[in-house]
Amino acid sequence: MHSLTILLMSGTLVKVVQLFVALSLLIVLHEGGHFFFAKLFKTRVEKFYLFFDFLFPFSGLLNFALFKKTKGETEYGIGWFPLGGYVKIAGMVDESMDKEQMALPPQPWEYRSKKPYQRLFIMLGGIIVNTLLAIVLYIIVFGVYGEEYLLTRNAKFGIAVDSLGRSIGLQDGDIIRSVDNQPIERFDRIPMAIVYSHNQTGTIEVTRDNKDMTINIPSGTVRKMLKMQKGGFMAPAVPAIVDSLFPNGTAKKIGIQVGDSIVAMNGTPVRFLNEVDEIKTANYDKPLTITLKRNTETVTVNTVIAKDSLIGIGYCKPQKFFHFEVIHYNPFQAIVRGFGYTFEQFGSYLSQFKLIFTSKEVKPNESLGGIISFGKIFPSEFDMRQFLMLTAFVSIILAFMNLLPIPGLDGGYVIFLLFEMITGKTVSEKVMERATTVGLVLLLTLMVYANGLDIFRLFKH
Repeated sequence: MHSLTILLMSGTLVKVVQLFVALSLLIVLHEGGHFFFAKLFKTRVEKFYLFFDFLFPFSGLLNFALFKKTKGETEYGIGWFPLGGYVKIAGMVDESMDKEQMALPPQPWEYRSKKPYQRLFIMLGGIIVNTLLAIVLYIIVFGVYGEEYLLTRNAKFGIAVDSLGRSIGLQDGDIIRSVDNQPIERFDRIPMAIVYSHNQTGTIEVTRDNKDMTINIPSGTVRKMLKMQKGGFMAPAVPAIVDSLFPNGTAKKIGIQVGDSIVAMNGTPVRFLNEVDEIKTANYDKPLTITLKRNTETVTVNTVIAKDSLIGIGYCKPQKFFHFEVIHYNPFQAIVRGFGYTFEQFGSYLSQFKLIFTSKEVKPNESLGGIISFGKIFPSEFDMRQFLMLTAFVSIILAFMNLLPIPGLDGGYVIFLLFEMITGKTVSEKVMERATTVGLVLLLTLMVYANGLDIFRLFKH
């Protein structure tokens, strides 16, 4: 019970549930895309599984399902190995490696008997559905919530940075003017502008203490950002003003009141909210004197904060200090924006993916991750808008990765089909089997490697 309480309090359970729901939805819909086009072209689908009912990619090992039910010609089920899912389409060389079926004469209801363009749609079905899902989710978000963002020029207190930001040469209170002399309109796009800046050795133009200055981005910055998995190493600086107090929290007991401004801790001046957390962390289990500004008077309170505990203060959010641009969309505008934003995200992810091959700073062992890395992108507190946005983005990643020309992935089959459609020559089943075997071994290696990196990082930290 104690372990469960810790899990709930830490927000880990919230992350796990969001990851499970998002991936389950995406897998079912991806495989549903293949299923839809197979049925459209009267192709028999023998199995439709969420998760694998075998030890992927070894179709003959540990074969059992948590649930299965046969309806018509298809067996629907939930497997035990939760790293994907599949549909088994009759007459197709896939992860099931059913050589007995492939040795028999082709039947009219089999995949191999269908026209090349029909097989192409069957193979692209999952990618099409994942893309459409992202579009639909973005349309919902823009239609219901609109679009809210902070203009860089409206971050009037400048930026708040962590240790990574300081290693670049940035300081709390710096006002960002541009990156590589190119103004960045939206504040949240500054980190990616740094990533893409002139081979990662560009410049950041800031105003500090009313003086303009240029900071040269040190070599290795992008590597640090990816290694620490931090795109948000900077945030708009905001004053530390108490907005709410937790019932029975430490802050309420020692006399802190709503509206108080924290101006110093243990004699160290506090300008911004991020400094509160830094000083608090450095003084866990030690006497802590907090100086407050309350209307026109100065108030001092004393406490001791145990490690990893909460002081019980809810602080004013940036929206109380800054004007955020809010765009409201009617249904038609939301549809247009949903389509446009989806392809913007595709382009952004492609640019990030290319860095693995074009940047000297991007190391696969530091930028790749598995299921744990996916889980970390979800927040520890559930927010529907953010959940929908993240699910849409993961759907884009799934579509993109499946389009890669690797045998065993949809993109590998698409390459063979395009070859057949262009040349008129069918790739032999023997070649398909060998290529699929090589592709599945490669996928298994990548899966073990990526998830192994995640586990290593857990124990390292």
